[in-house]
This record gives sequence, C-alpha cells and structure tokens, in this order.
Amino acid sequence: MAEAPVGVFDSGVGGLSVLGEIHALLPQESLLYVADCGHIPYGEKSPVFIRERCVAVAEFFREQGAKALVLACNTATVAAVADLRERYPDWPIVGMEPAVKPAAAATRSGVVGVLATTGTLQSAKFAALLDRFANDVKVVTQPCPGLVELIETGHLHSDALRTLLRRYVEPLLAAGCDTLILGCTHYPFLKPLLRGMIPANVILIDTGAAVARQLQRLLAQRDLLASGPARPAQFWTSADPQHFREILPMLWKKSDIVSSFVR
Repeated sequence: MAEAPVGVFDSGVGGLSVLGEIHALLPQESLLYVADCGHIPYGEKSPVFIRERCVAVAEFFREQGAKALVLACNTATVAAVADLRERYPDWPIVGMEPAVKPAAAATRSGVVGVLATTGTLQSAKFAALLDRFANDVKVVTQPCPGLVELIETGHLHSDALRTLLRRYVEPLLAAGCDTLILGCTHYPFLKPLLRGMIPANVILIDTGAAVARQLQRLLAQRDLLASGPARPAQFWTSADPQHFREILPMLWKKSDIVSSFVR
C-alpha cells in the first residue's frame, strides 16, 4: 500500500497549486488528480450538492487504489470533509482551511484581508477559525465571485482577470490590510498578478505547503510513505478533456496524462 498513489481533487484547476506543494515535499509519491470542472464553481453550490460530488470523486479514487485523499478545495472541505472521514475511516483524508492563524501572527498593522469564495466565507468552520485565532486582529473578508471561472480559462494575465482582481483587492488595502489570505486553492496562481498591484510589504499567505506537511504526517503515522520512484501523475476532468489538456501546461510544468472523468 505504501507505493499506492495519493488522490487529490478540486472543483477545477485550483488544486494544482496544492498538488505542486505535495510533489515538492514528497517527490517519491505517485499522484492522481481530478478536476471536477464540469461542476465548477463549488463556492456557489449547495452543501448537499458539494457532498455528492465529493463522494463521487472519492469513490473514483478508491477504484484507482488511492491510499489517501486530499481535498484541495476550501469549499469542499467545509461541506464534506467530516462526512468523508466518517464514510472512509480507513483512509487518511486531508482538507484545507484558510490560514487565519499564520496570518494573525504575521500581520503588523493588525488588519488581515481574506480573498475567498462566498461558500468559504459563509461557513461555520471559517467563523470558528476567526473566533479561535483572530481575537486580537481585525479581519476584512472579500468574496470573489467570478474569479475562479476566469482562472479556469488559463489566461492568468488577461485584462478581465486583472480588472476583477483589482476590484476585490483595493478595498482590503484601503482598510489597512498588510496580510492577505488566499482562501481558495485557485488564488496562488494569481501571486504574480497580485504582486503588481499591492505594496511590497503586504504578505500573501496560502495553505498549500501546510496541507503537504499534514499529508506527510498522516502517511508517516500509518507507515504509508512511498520509497519511490513515483509514477507520472495522472489527471482526469469531468468537463472537456481537450480544454483541460490545453491549460494544464500553464499550471503544471510536467508531462502527464489527461483523461475524462465520468460520474
């Protein structure tokens, strides 16, 4: 089982940012990735629908022999991680959460901004994180409808994307935020664009590296760390495979397989 692959999924291409962190920390692990692009964005869907999609993808990974599951999606984690852990008690399952704790520790102005989907910001889990870690700081949240869909096109420097991102970032800067949480796995791909529109002293925080470390801990606890060599990563999508095949090289710089995912 140690040489079995790890399954990673997101509503679209955003989870590739997490996949990259996992690959960097655990290069000996074989990786499977599902982009549920046919049902994007999760952030605007009901929790019931999101849980159904998560179970469908989880069952697919079980059929592929995955030894662990990573929900590389904040919205999916909020809606489904508890149910998935109950359904699959034998499986190491890693979820996402907005990096409120490290952001609260990093801020110097005492004001933290959060860029995230509507679903994440409205969740009880996000509220609990604020209650637990943000008592001494002011947190300014910014829902970002439309941003995920533009990132999914693969055109990360388009005028439309730049305009929308600036509209969401400017109120956070005006509020005095010196630390910005990238609360969606799609958003780390916007770091180059963001750096061109925020002061140099503003800190950007995401949780991809922390997720990779948590996966490493859970695999080690169960003696499931692979010794390698890793097989080439494999990719599936629930939308048009050709579109995914075209944008994959923009976000993942390795040679891989793209197939369709039907569920």
